[in-house]
Amino acid sequence: MAYSINILINKIMSTYKTRKAQAKKAGAGANSESAQERALNLFADMMIEKIESIMTDWSKPWFTEGIASWPKNLSGRCYNGMNSLMLLMLLMHCEKQGYKYPVFCTFDRVMGLNYNKTSVGNVPAVDTEGNKRPMVSVNKGEKSFPVFLTCFTVVNKNTNEKIKYEEYKQLPESEREHYNVYPSTVVYNVFNIDQTNMKEARPEIYEKIILENGGKKQEHKGEMFHFDAMDRMMEENRWICPIKQLHGDSAFYSISKKLIVLPEFSQFKDGESFYGTAFHEMAHSTGAEEHLNRLKPASFGSAEYAQEELVAELTSAMVCQYCGMDKYIKEDSAPYLKSWLSSLQKDAQYIKTILLDVKRASAMITKAIEECTSQAAVAA
Repeated sequence: MAYSINILINKIMSTYKTRKAQAKKAGAGANSESAQERALNLFADMMIEKIESIMTDWSKPWFTEGIASWPKNLSGRCYNGMNSLMLLMLLMHCEKQGYKYPVFCTFDRVMGLNYNKTSVGNVPAVDTEGNKRPMVSVNKGEKSFPVFLTCFTVVNKNTNEKIKYEEYKQLPESEREHYNVYPSTVVYNVFNIDQTNMKEARPEIYEKIILENGGKKQEHKGEMFHFDAMDRMMEENRWICPIKQLHGDSAFYSISKKLIVLPEFSQFKDGESFYGTAFHEMAHSTGAEEHLNRLKPASFGSAEYAQEELVAELTSAMVCQYCGMDKYIKEDSAPYLKSWLSSLQKDAQYIKTILLDVKRASAMITKAIEECTSQAAVAA
């Protein structure tokens, strides 16, 4: 099977490269593309490369085990909410470039470390003895990576007065009706902290980042470790639908019965495989009409079915990464690779649609895990 898949991948990659070459020759090259279009094309390339690498080595997880936390900005805030569209690509970028700590910042944010805000404006940063501190900068020759940021312009319907989005969110519902909110997507270029001299110039900041991003890789008590939060969720029926373990060889989400069925825990080779499969089926369940309304009637093997499988696979990978576990591609996901790669090579916007669905599904699952974890801590 691996041989035939490799032939398929080579054909698709050849077609993809030919299409890009033709587009460039026709004048649709990088110079005529918007920043967002260039970013989407980059992400599509990365996804194709990632799927290709997995198919040539089935022992590779979706994300390298060397990175055990979600990407963050320099302030410690995860790229979630509107920014979580970028989580997947930043993880892949870290893996490709070998960055151990997934912490990113813009050029302006790096340069801002050289100054302190005072009542008279920005002044050069000094140490406790009043000496000017070493300059923090991006290392020479380093290249940035694009991230999407959704911004909102809030305008009063009657006066055209603009207010900040944070102010708008604090308004009561009755007052919000007087405003129009216009979203827009902006592309920012960011650098990993290891692309800067922060380690030498601001060791205290760098050490704090290391402590906060050392990862929370699960400590395996033997290969069949248990993830307490998930065990509690299943035992106490705390998910949006029941999750049952039955002795068998299939895992699935039943739309009609609103039920997830998994093989018994003991049937899996290790705990990570069990929970990774559980997250995959939980991702499917988030698409139900009463939740994210993503699941549509689709025949097995169709493009729509393949897209839903990719959403479930990537959601599972994201949640596993969040929980400090490795996630490997499901063997029965292999038949969908043709559809995934074909869609990516035809339209880079495809990856944006997928990531938005992954963002919403993973947010539901991680929120449920956090609630179970908090309740367990209170009970203890």
